[in-house]
Amino acid sequence: MSRIKEFNLPDLGEGLTEGEILAWLVKVGDTIELNQPIVEVETAKAAVEIPAKWGGVVSRIYVEAGTTVEVGAPIVAIDTDPSAGPLPGDGPVPSAESLAAVEIAPAEGAVEPGLIGGPAPGGRTAVLVGYGPKSTTAKRRPRTSSASATAASAPTAPPGAAPVVPPVAPPPPAPVVPAPVVPAPAASPVPAARTSGPVLAKPPVRKLARDLGVDLATITGSGPLGSVTRDDVQQAAAAPASVAAPVVTTASFDTSREQRIPVKGVRKLTAENMVASAFTAPHVTEFLTVDVTRTMKTIEKLKERRDFRDVRISPLLLVAKAVLLAVERHPMVNSSWSAATNEIVVKDYVNLGIAAATERGLIVPNVKDAGRLSLRELAEALNTLVQVAKSGKTPPSDMAGGTLSITNVGVFGVDTGTPILPPGESAILAFGAIRPMPWVHKYKIKIRQVTTLGLSFDHRIIDGELGSKFLRDIGDFLTDPEGTLLAWA
Repeated sequence: MSRIKEFNLPDLGEGLTEGEILAWLVKVGDTIELNQPIVEVETAKAAVEIPAKWGGVVSRIYVEAGTTVEVGAPIVAIDTDPSAGPLPGDGPVPSAESLAAVEIAPAEGAVEPGLIGGPAPGGRTAVLVGYGPKSTTAKRRPRTSSASATAASAPTAPPGAAPVVPPVAPPPPAPVVPAPVVPAPAASPVPAARTSGPVLAKPPVRKLARDLGVDLATITGSGPLGSVTRDDVQQAAAAPASVAAPVVTTASFDTSREQRIPVKGVRKLTAENMVASAFTAPHVTEFLTVDVTRTMKTIEKLKERRDFRDVRISPLLLVAKAVLLAVERHPMVNSSWSAATNEIVVKDYVNLGIAAATERGLIVPNVKDAGRLSLRELAEALNTLVQVAKSGKTPPSDMAGGTLSITNVGVFGVDTGTPILPPGESAILAFGAIRPMPWVHKYKIKIRQVTTLGLSFDHRIIDGELGSKFLRDIGDFLTDPEGTLLAWA
């Protein structure tokens, strides 16, 4: 069995086919242990750390950080038995000095294969019968000068014959000296006034020039053959002679002032899902402005309770609780449309998604079976979900199977919005910023804590009546959480 094992990019689930190498946590030569994280990979779902399948020494890294790799492609090689010594074929690397001392035989003078003294097929040397292979090194004669070479190659005449005169080579042609290039004088600007020659202009143009007091000889015509046109005369009459033409500065709009961001990973999947959802499910959005003064007071009461002192509590907790209680009253909202079977699938569990903005894009992890959690458990689950999302370590399993979502745009100071449904879900609630505003309370105008909710839903499943009742119940709970719990109990 080979000591060197290639580690392929594993299938991270949810039908993912590729991943981008974000960062290597090891380098060549490092000793690693089994299940030690060795590389951070970003898929279309999230960024995850992949552990090693074997312990050993990293012998080779096939792909660099920033490369997108298909699932199943090798990414790293691990020597699982480094104590066995060097691998076959591993030897000392020759130094630069030893490589420089190696002399390479010149190609000139080499004996062609198959000739006497040359290499024969099979690595043998071709020799004559009765003679051994050539054992001495052939030496080339020193090169002769061009004059002696010419004299040696000249033919000699036999005795008594006229001497043979070698042909005299014609003298080399004299080098062609290019004529000096005289720079052409710079083109002078077009004169503002004509100094000679007739002025081409039609009679009506000449009459117009006389009427306006314009000298045609001072105009450079823009018409055919340089003729002066009516526009030329009118422009000359309108523009003062002393005013110079304005200098037009042209701004540069080239690629040096552009930034290109590759669309990949989480951002790519989000874009594909949003396009698919927007053009598949018919969206409807309704809005409701709510007085949440009592909700804010309830949060302060919870913070004082012993069970919640070590848990971070925010208004999002009671918004999530309001959504879960409203689902119990209107189960059809928590469903999905199945185009394959032409059915509406109503779900008896709520995997509550919370939209989170990360450096790599928008993700929507969800709290599994959130309807079965107590208020304390729901608070802990929401805190963990948000913290993991901000760290970029959300696993793909946490983003799969969502049934209903909340997007908290209020943390950005936004009042509300028209959110797009995550694929496979039928409703999403936008929770806006909470602001002190004048509000009619008990028939008097008072400053109250007010927010605006926006509910988008799939109109194939949820009609206007159902969507309105669902949103109204969420608003009723946030208006008076304690009283609503008693009424709905």
